[in-house]
Amino acid sequence: MNNNTKVAFENIDPRNASMLYITSAFSKFFGISPIFTVPEKCNNNSIIFKINEEYDVALGEEGYRLMVSKKKIRVEANANTGLVFAWQTIYQLWEDMVDAEDSITVVSNVVIPCVKIVDVPRFAWRGVHLDVSRHFFDVEFVKKYIDVLSMYKFNVFHWHLTDDHGWRIQIDKYPKLTEIGAWRPERPDSEWRTPQPNRSGEPMTYGGFYTKDEIREVVAYAAARGINVMPEIELPGHCSAILASYPEYACDKYPYRVEVGAYWPPKAIMCAGNPDVMTFYKDILDEIIPLFPFEYIHIGGDEALKGNWEKCPKCLAKVAILNLENLEQLQGWMVREIESYLNTKGKKMAGWIEIIDGDCNPTSLIYAWLGKEKTMEAITRGNPIVQCPTSYCYIDYYQADKSTQPDAIGGFVPIGKVYSFEPVYEGLDSVQAKQIMGVQWNLWAEFLFTSKQVEYMLLPRILASAEVAWCAPENKNWMRFKAALPYQKRRLKVLGYHYCDEVVEVSE
Repeated sequence: MNNNTKVAFENIDPRNASMLYITSAFSKFFGISPIFTVPEKCNNNSIIFKINEEYDVALGEEGYRLMVSKKKIRVEANANTGLVFAWQTIYQLWEDMVDAEDSITVVSNVVIPCVKIVDVPRFAWRGVHLDVSRHFFDVEFVKKYIDVLSMYKFNVFHWHLTDDHGWRIQIDKYPKLTEIGAWRPERPDSEWRTPQPNRSGEPMTYGGFYTKDEIREVVAYAAARGINVMPEIELPGHCSAILASYPEYACDKYPYRVEVGAYWPPKAIMCAGNPDVMTFYKDILDEIIPLFPFEYIHIGGDEALKGNWEKCPKCLAKVAILNLENLEQLQGWMVREIESYLNTKGKKMAGWIEIIDGDCNPTSLIYAWLGKEKTMEAITRGNPIVQCPTSYCYIDYYQADKSTQPDAIGGFVPIGKVYSFEPVYEGLDSVQAKQIMGVQWNLWAEFLFTSKQVEYMLLPRILASAEVAWCAPENKNWMRFKAALPYQKRRLKVLGYHYCDEVVEVSE
């Protein structure tokens, strides 16, 4: 490939956002400016990206066929996403991208080896999560995060927008959520392992939020790169930032605040007996749904401790009115109400696995983070599952000897452990196996004060995650993967990413 290479798009508008991404990527990543033309003019030294006229069932929505010969490259897929992922493979096939000095090679011709690849993902759901509540990360970094997810063919970005430590999305009907809920004291030396009390007169200057225009910008940016954006709005716990802004939604008169540092056990919970609370959530969803085209909205549901409900006359009365057996079922009622509301808006609901305790609907998508026993309970109920157990998928845990690593929340999930994960348990029947929609890796930000720290915890572990999510088990090979890591790290380095350089194999 060089400046004389002809590139064409067949059966697709070249002004489509994904095709514009591919168009710009030639210059950005290869350093060349090919000639964009029509398929009829492509003969020697040409690349054709084609959407199939007849749907190829074997490829699905994300698979692709890539044929590289001496004269041309031909890419075929059923949908834009397949073409984008094929382009990412072409990029990976450029073996001479990085020179011995770890800089991008300047060449007159970009050489791609002759290959024929038919590539289809194993799982339909391949997600990575980012917590922006504990520490806020701006739009430019979120785009950089999405870029590396697309490089390795993930297709869901789970954006954790609300929690006890900050509310991060503009809501016009409830402006205090960002006027108050998005800000807390700036404590650069704050110790996240212990609670941090407020100090008299302390300015609330640490935090931030995304405007609706910024949300739209990120969603469109991700979509062009084959990635869906799923927002998470917590219900009914992890709501200190809400109650600091609107204390009338609490069960008690406790002076809630946007939390600083460790916050456990979490006292904050929305009053389920106050009818205005459900109105509040539905109003918020009415503003969020138009911003996110993806079919799923995540409603949290984890770690909702019920101490306030046990003492709240309104909540106890609601239990009696609904003829419920316990307070877990009261949370279940809230979850089912929200799911039904989302369904009326053409959306589906996802939630952390605790929502099964209140008897959520079997249609709820369950994020299984608590281990096999709890996950089997959800599978037995018939719920669809996204596997994300802490033992393999929490990449805020240490990845090497903690004496050599920056401070982390705890645990130990080295890259070899990530690579060894098998999301489909032995013994599941064919129906149960199909309930495993996919996998996700979660990155909580308690100890991630800067974007560089986020990248360090993410990389290179998501390279192992990518193979777990995409490859059939028989195509995984730790020795092959390990041998490829140094080359991939050099690519990441020249692209401006920070990563952990230690490779720790499986350790039980």
